[in-house]
Amino acid sequence: MSIAQTVYDRLPARSRSVAASARGFYLNWWRYGRESERLVEKALERDSWTSDQWADWQSERLQLVLQRALRSVPYYKAIGATLPWPHKDETAPSLDAWPILEKRQLREMSRAFISDDCRTSKMFREHTSGTTGTSLDIWLTKETVRSWYALFEARCRRWYGVSRHDRWAIVGGQLVVPVQQKRPPFWVWNAGMNQLYLSSYHLSPDMIDGYLDALVRYRVSYILGYPSAMYRLALRALRSKRKDIRLKVAITNAEPVYNYQRDAITAAFTCPVRETYGMAEIVAAASECAEGSLHQWPEVGIIEVAGSSPAGEFICTGLLNKDMPLIRYRVGDRGTLSDRKCACGKGLPVVEKIEGRNDDVLFTRDGRAVGRLDPVFKGDLGIEEAQIIQHSLAEVHVKYVRGEEFGPRQGDDLKARIQERLGDMHVRLEEVTAIPRTARGKFKAVVCNLPAEVRREIEYGPLENLNSTATK
Repeated sequence: MSIAQTVYDRLPARSRSVAASARGFYLNWWRYGRESERLVEKALERDSWTSDQWADWQSERLQLVLQRALRSVPYYKAIGATLPWPHKDETAPSLDAWPILEKRQLREMSRAFISDDCRTSKMFREHTSGTTGTSLDIWLTKETVRSWYALFEARCRRWYGVSRHDRWAIVGGQLVVPVQQKRPPFWVWNAGMNQLYLSSYHLSPDMIDGYLDALVRYRVSYILGYPSAMYRLALRALRSKRKDIRLKVAITNAEPVYNYQRDAITAAFTCPVRETYGMAEIVAAASECAEGSLHQWPEVGIIEVAGSSPAGEFICTGLLNKDMPLIRYRVGDRGTLSDRKCACGKGLPVVEKIEGRNDDVLFTRDGRAVGRLDPVFKGDLGIEEAQIIQHSLAEVHVKYVRGEEFGPRQGDDLKARIQERLGDMHVRLEEVTAIPRTARGKFKAVVCNLPAEVRREIEYGPLENLNSTATK
């Protein structure tokens, strides 16, 4: 633990909020400026662009990013000689000629991806532990930071009738109070961002009422964060028959949102639930419209899907951060894209389905990759939450938290539903008092512990064929 963290942990609650507010004002200085409202309005105008307009825009922006990478970025200058790029004034090679970039490479040499004409002392450093706990450093200029947060304001707030000026809550994985603390407050008020930051680490049954009271006391208009954490808040609100929490929207991030979670959050807080998708590397992003479709943000990046089936790994090329370009970057997520037109009228392309991370997909004996298993846990089973773990192709282990209505029949139904989707596989049930969270407080409904090389061999065949299977 750092000295600064030790000092912070010893502060009284009011002083912690002062420290959080100071950080909030600093972040606001980076994220918003005189140009921000104009950038938001321009983003909303682009929502109505046609697919042809987006294709032309992305093609032009991609050329700028690729040529800048080959001329100014050390990592890409080093591999430029291996690419079919005969002359510096000609069009850069098409995406399929570029190698896939792995997280390991970015983690080990992050500064090699920064353009030569940028000074890191003038850039914002985003340090993230990532879903797997392995740290990454991402560097952004103020222009990129403000462009990103203008898109966030437009498509994660304005779409839902709220703005950054409203009072809001976020429930996430930052330790805002010491983990050993057993009495509220388990939150800090960040006046710099009008934000109530709720720690997901203290959501135990005997502490949740305090969180709900805080939402009322701080007059929160909307909430953003882990759907699993919001779901636990919602369950408590429903069971205690609270009617004093009314939100405009609940915006989910960082985890897949399951239908049973969505239903409970909507019922408890009388508001819609809207899913978002993104990552610290800023190479892809999407948000859910009022019609329930998840729309890409084409300004952020280009998504390719690796594999011959509709669902596959996402290979992403960032367009927004031209100063630290990441080209054909394997983000670790998977899903399905679509060319269908949404009834909302927006021209933004649709992500048909986000299946989650590669580790959130199970594999069957006949070679299928199966994601989004939340339908097996629909409400009639009497389960509060559950986690499916796969260690082999022969068996899955299901940990579940029993609800009031769960019994032997529901257990048999659960096994049958899983076997309907996974085929000839043994299902082992284990009742637990709680599903463990990750180091960042995230909930994983599905965990695949098969070795990575086995998963890829099942889905794609020999590993050397993977590069050739990526298509837009």
